[in-house]
Amino acid sequence: MKFVTAHAGSDVFVGVVHGKKVVHLSKADETIPHTMIECIELGESFIEKVQRVLERVRPEWTYELRDVQLLAPIPRPTKNIFCIGKNYADHAQEMGGEADRENIIVFSKAPTAVIGHEATILRHADVTDQLDYEGELAIVIGKKGKAIPKEQALDYVFGYTIVNDVTARDLQERHKQYLLGKSLDTSCPMGPWIVHRSAIAEPHALHIETKVNGEVRQSATTAQFIFDIPTIIATLSKGMTLEPGDVIATGTPAGVGKGMNPPRFLQSGDVIEITIEQIGTLRNVVK
Repeated sequence: MKFVTAHAGSDVFVGVVHGKKVVHLSKADETIPHTMIECIELGESFIEKVQRVLERVRPEWTYELRDVQLLAPIPRPTKNIFCIGKNYADHAQEMGGEADRENIIVFSKAPTAVIGHEATILRHADVTDQLDYEGELAIVIGKKGKAIPKEQALDYVFGYTIVNDVTARDLQERHKQYLLGKSLDTSCPMGPWIVHRSAIAEPHALHIETKVNGEVRQSATTAQFIFDIPTIIATLSKGMTLEPGDVIATGTPAGVGKGMNPPRFLQSGDVIEITIEQIGTLRNVVK
């Protein structure tokens, strides 16, 4: 199942992709909530409701996929997006260091940075000269948990999506921490949808590729993670409660603009396409 938050006319709704159409879930079943986080909070009962809807889809519940605007699947997360730094050894090396294989690097992006598929990434030329891209697999948490054991961690995943961890490298270095450089408006493209965990049997074997203007810049597999998803979830939840709808970006592989010689940062007009196997493609243009 691919779950979307979509905009059609004046209507913003949670839908499920059904072939080349999107089913408006609250039209099909008025007990289904209108926001993605509320739907996720329902747990397995939400999935059961959707399965029943898909067994009896009516034309009046659907839109052509091409006729709706896909927002970020969670347009405004209730918390900052959790981000894992240097989770691929080759990316750590291209950034001039070695990967820490004992302690996870964790930082965050402000919820106001989130935008959807095909939305515009602002160039922010008055703020940064070093805007960069980072293609990443993102986890969406499905149920509340604290001190989650690694062996149970995948049970707390609702699904998977794609995040572009757009970064102002000069701000990141100037302020000696990551928040400002990671949180410029429009610097967290997310989508195009959330793929339910039941559709991805092995999230640690997914090919990830980032193209800029059609040129492949990043090509890797999630098998290259230093810290796997259960370890990430267990570490984050040791003293902090994870909640439905929390988003965790799992890190980016080598091939970012900063790591090139000379560096190649994003410019107005650049098209970034991030494709992850079994999920799809997140596409955005810089302006």
